[in-house]
Amino acid sequence: MTNAPAETMKSVDHFKFARWFARLAVATVFALNVSCALLFIFQPQNYTGGFEVSGVAGEAVVRGYGILFLMWNVPYLLVILQPQRHKTLFGVVLAQQAIGVLGESWMWLALPPGHAALSATGLRFIFFDGGGLIWMGAAFLGLRTANRSQ
Repeated sequence: MTNAPAETMKSVDHFKFARWFARLAVATVFALNVSCALLFIFQPQNYTGGFEVSGVAGEAVVRGYGILFLMWNVPYLLVILQPQRHKTLFGVVLAQQAIGVLGESWMWLALPPGHAALSATGLRFIFFDGGGLIWMGAAFLGLRTANRSQ
């Protein structure tokens, strides 16, 4: 004879943990992305060198990256609020993150020698976005597993 109420409680606890882990993972990446976006928007002059751009045009480019970061992060909000309800949107967030890592990696690999600052910037993006993809991917899989056990 099995202990059905105890098994049900384990399932509920696993689901709650998975839901909060998903929120934490997505919220962490969201917070870091938005803080980067705001720095790019309000202090672009501090980041132009890393992109090997300068002057008014360089600041506009960096500000544009900041605006793109904000646009990119809109779907994160719904996933943070209700990850179990917005599984498809969570998948979109992961796809965006994967596209970022792949695109950044391709650009980094295609850089000719002599672009140390741009190369370092590319590596920072690759490592951050790759880490975010792994972190959020683990949360997504945990949530999916918890949903199946309910």
